[in-house]
Amino acid sequence: MITRIDLNGAQWTVRQADTRKTYPAVVPGTVQGDLLRAKVIPDPFYRDNEKLVQWVGEKEWIYERTFEAADFAKCSRVVLCCEGLDTLATVLVNGKVVGKSENMHCWFEFDVKGVLKKGKNSLAVIFASPFPYCAEKAAASPHKMNMWCPPHEETNRAWIRKAQCHFGWDWGPVLVTAGIWRPMSIVAYNAARIAEVSVQQAHTKECVRLDVGAELELLEAADAEIVARVKFAGKVVDEARVPASKRAALKLCVKDAQLWWPNGLGEQPLYDVEVEVVQGGTKLDAMTKRVGLRELVLSRKKDEWGESFEFACNGVSFFSKGANWIPSDSILTRMTRKTYADILGSAAAANMNMLRVWGGGIYEQDCFYDLCDELGICVWQDCMFACSTYPSFDKEWMANVKVEFEQNITRLSTHACLALVCGNNELEQGLVGDNGWDKGQMTWADYKALYDVLIRDVAAKCAPQTSYWPGSPHTPPPGDRKDFNDPTRGDGHLWAVWHGNEPFEWYRTSYHRFCSEFGFQSFPEPRMIETFTLPEDRNVTSAVMEHHQRSGVGNSKIMHYMLSWYRMPVGWENTVWLSQLQQGMSIKYAVEHWRRNQPRCMGATYWQLNDCWPVASWASLDYSGRWKALHYMARRFFAPLLVSILEKPEQGIAELHVGNDLRTAFKGRIEWSVTLLDGTEVRAGTKAVKADALKTACVNVVKIGDLIAKHGANQLIVWVSLHDDQGARVAWNVATLVRPKHMPLPQPKIKVDIKAWDENSFAVTLSAKTPVLWVWLTLKGVDADYDDNFLCLEPNSPVRIRVTPKKRMTPAAFKAALTTASVWDTYQEQK
Repeated sequence: MITRIDLNGAQWTVRQADTRKTYPAVVPGTVQGDLLRAKVIPDPFYRDNEKLVQWVGEKEWIYERTFEAADFAKCSRVVLCCEGLDTLATVLVNGKVVGKSENMHCWFEFDVKGVLKKGKNSLAVIFASPFPYCAEKAAASPHKMNMWCPPHEETNRAWIRKAQCHFGWDWGPVLVTAGIWRPMSIVAYNAARIAEVSVQQAHTKECVRLDVGAELELLEAADAEIVARVKFAGKVVDEARVPASKRAALKLCVKDAQLWWPNGLGEQPLYDVEVEVVQGGTKLDAMTKRVGLRELVLSRKKDEWGESFEFACNGVSFFSKGANWIPSDSILTRMTRKTYADILGSAAAANMNMLRVWGGGIYEQDCFYDLCDELGICVWQDCMFACSTYPSFDKEWMANVKVEFEQNITRLSTHACLALVCGNNELEQGLVGDNGWDKGQMTWADYKALYDVLIRDVAAKCAPQTSYWPGSPHTPPPGDRKDFNDPTRGDGHLWAVWHGNEPFEWYRTSYHRFCSEFGFQSFPEPRMIETFTLPEDRNVTSAVMEHHQRSGVGNSKIMHYMLSWYRMPVGWENTVWLSQLQQGMSIKYAVEHWRRNQPRCMGATYWQLNDCWPVASWASLDYSGRWKALHYMARRFFAPLLVSILEKPEQGIAELHVGNDLRTAFKGRIEWSVTLLDGTEVRAGTKAVKADALKTACVNVVKIGDLIAKHGANQLIVWVSLHDDQGARVAWNVATLVRPKHMPLPQPKIKVDIKAWDENSFAVTLSAKTPVLWVWLTLKGVDADYDDNFLCLEPNSPVRIRVTPKKRMTPAAFKAALTTASVWDTYQEQK
């Protein structure tokens, strides 16, 4: 039998190493979180308080507690299990050093059998500051690390195995945390303990065979056996038994298997694989893995454009739709399962089927991957290297990261969601090359030793059924690896718009095979800005607003594009909202183009899904999880059924395209019209359409050359909607022929009708006789869920939106709080 002592909770204290003053502490937790609760430091997210808390990361901190233990003298093994120590930790039990850690991403077990005593015991964990450690490593190294390092970042961060973004990034603060950030316990046992369980799948016509591997610590269990069962909905599907050994193999068979599919392609049934060690009818230990039965791989095949880059599940290639994921709080331990569920639920609701876990953060918590399994969100998993050279020439450093890979890749390997293991983020984008270390580049030999050999080999061993990719972006052979954004093969990071100042229309010139990064910034909404500012700060060029913008020229770039597309907004709130609208339009231009060009392009994961603090950034969800305009638009441009317009006013046409990402064909019709700004319909039509499964095609070409000649391009709007064979509208879209700033839009006269939807929701129906470009709803002072927002009103075509306030509201209070605004409103003088 196994005995465990839980060491988590609020029985801890923390103190600065050179003082005796202690503060209450919680494990799992971080120093900053504990000091915040004790009101020792101000909220680092408020105004520019971040500057006032930098001293915390420069100090040494000690976590301490006492605990009661039984007499474990008869136990063969007693270990202290540390699932996560951030980062340079020395662990003492009863004053004796039992272990040390230099890697935040690893977990450790320290032998405490000879140190632990019956009764009261003391436990202390000393966390050293990473700054002296990094400086010492750098000073002793024959090579200097080079990185893309905005002014806020620590220049020697590559030496320490800690979340790289804790040292600052172009969307995040500098908060160099320390603490026991994952659970801690003591485990005592005699006979046997399961160290790990692996599950490999073999899909045949008869069944899905599960090859279950069990690694055991065997101490006194010679007559024990290992039992493996696979269950579905609580019922045993199959069972196998073998005599216990250190490495046991068992085979299970699942007939009539319920297959797991990515979001939008099917359901996500999950099976439980239970492994037990049993001796004489007594269960000594058990471990359960939850698996989805599927074959999920990266498929690369030669084709007419070069080489494909597409993910396939159960033999079906699908267009990857999603975003990049960063840690969702700079103080990691504030993230709860509910927080993860809310953010990932928003991703699934926006029809995302893939998230890329970016390499400058962490290998995420188990609940993140559990939720992705449940939601059908495939995970592209970077290893934790980003935007820097790394000391792969150092043998101790390489031994350290090898353990990191073995632990984390093994941990993730059984998850249905795991689609790819990737070596790094953006190193091949200029940080490795022929110039060598003296010129700020890793040599190709040092680079390959880490990303082409070490990680590849560990991934092949620990997750043999998951594809491996050395870096992102990457151009594989026979392409030139130095041409990291080769449009004919591999994946690309496409930053020509944001970083290169190209217009949004540039995206329509891109024919890359998979677009794993691209993005555009916006401000969070006014309610979020109010949480970290004073009224006098609420101007996009104030010191506080610029402090909450980490992309150097970010705010000026937002304004540059805003004035290129829209009229000068009036007031800071209109500026904020308009920034969100143009962010959404930028990504809409990109994704709709790439979906129109599938299978040439088979993936678009924009930068980024989420934020780690309140900030102007590329995220489509702000720090609180509120949906920005981009996220509402993403739900439409990532929808399984998409209708899009490719306007070509210079050719006098507008192409209408239908994309079907479902596994079944679609039959229905499109309805289209061209209207003037006063609402007059000057051309319209309808057409029956059939969209083959997993295909996209141009279904109609609308001639508009004569209308442009007669009325002027700035007077015309093209509308299209897609309807199923029952007549229900399943998709819509709109296109203007010039940028909105040059359109003399009439004042919207929106009719708003409010009815109760249920006891806590309201149905808001909007209609207008003239076109309204990009109208959005808000509730003054109240957060709410909107089933749609940031949409366009076609003349005389009502739209209904379900609004669910986060607090109960009477109909009268709801009506008083509801506001509508549109592009037209953003440039009207305030009254």
